[in-house]
Amino acid sequence: MLKKIILAVATVSAFSATAAQAQENSILNASYDVARELFGAINPKFVEYWKAKTGEDVKIDQSFAGTSRQAQDIVQGKKVDVVTFNQVTDINFLEKNGLVKEDWQKAFANNSSPYYSTIAFLVREGNPKNIKSWDDLVREDVKVVFPNPKTSGNARYSYLGAWLYANEKFNGDEEKVKEFVGKLLGNVVNFPTGGRAATVAFAQNEQGDALLSFESEVINIANDKEYKAKGFEVVVPPVSVLAEFPVAIVDKVADSRGSRELAKEYLEFQYSKDIQELLTTFNLRVNNPEVVKATEGQYAPVRTINPTDVLGSWNEIQQNHFASGGILDDLLSKRR
Repeated sequence: MLKKIILAVATVSAFSATAAQAQENSILNASYDVARELFGAINPKFVEYWKAKTGEDVKIDQSFAGTSRQAQDIVQGKKVDVVTFNQVTDINFLEKNGLVKEDWQKAFANNSSPYYSTIAFLVREGNPKNIKSWDDLVREDVKVVFPNPKTSGNARYSYLGAWLYANEKFNGDEEKVKEFVGKLLGNVVNFPTGGRAATVAFAQNEQGDALLSFESEVINIANDKEYKAKGFEVVVPPVSVLAEFPVAIVDKVADSRGSRELAKEYLEFQYSKDIQELLTTFNLRVNNPEVVKATEGQYAPVRTINPTDVLGSWNEIQQNHFASGGILDDLLSKRR
């Protein structure tokens, strides 16, 4: 009888160890809507790196959607080990709900942002509306497409890009800034939940005169073989918003699954020189000095404004602009 008990305990222990190892050798990365191709390139390289380093096979599962939606799903119980988002406020939301550590931006370099971008415009062949700056997007004869800022980090940066530009143009006169951003929102003909749906609306369904998105995304669309024949053109305004792409370990999930080591290495891997070089092939901007120097002619000149330098902390930006009843809601309610 004692032997049977010992055997049973040993069997359970072996099963538990096997299950724990299986958990440790897979992670789920939740990312923004238009990151499919990017992580389709990064993940196989990490799998290869991990195999060479440890001799173990690893699986990186992926989830793509608007980052605010992703954050909501995680709070509601979705077991995500790491997030690679395009908006700080959505990771702050996870932090406020006890899923991410309070000092998460100190965990990795550059405020836990391996790469960054800005907001640019994709226009139709020949740029028939002669769109060159934010001023052109508020003209009555121009219609634009970008996702809903309530659900998309991509769109929040478009909103902030317009706000920050207008703030300089009108020397901080908030009423005039609101009027300017309100006109832009009034010119939006489609407000899908994420960036990929916005691309479909503009590129396939031929809605609007300009698509607002990350510089990297609009360049990728213009060069995509599916859309090459349409002759889309990229317009980078002289002034735009600094759009950092923050990453974080979802501490509560990683600790419960025993995946912290793998999650940490996965995010650190994005800072390696090879991946920094890879990121530039997707037209994302990076901070690695060697890679920056090698690719300095790749990007259009633009003066970027960090939202936190003008509008306060990200928590303040979230509360004032994007929270229920905030400035965005007020402006959306007045769309003509």
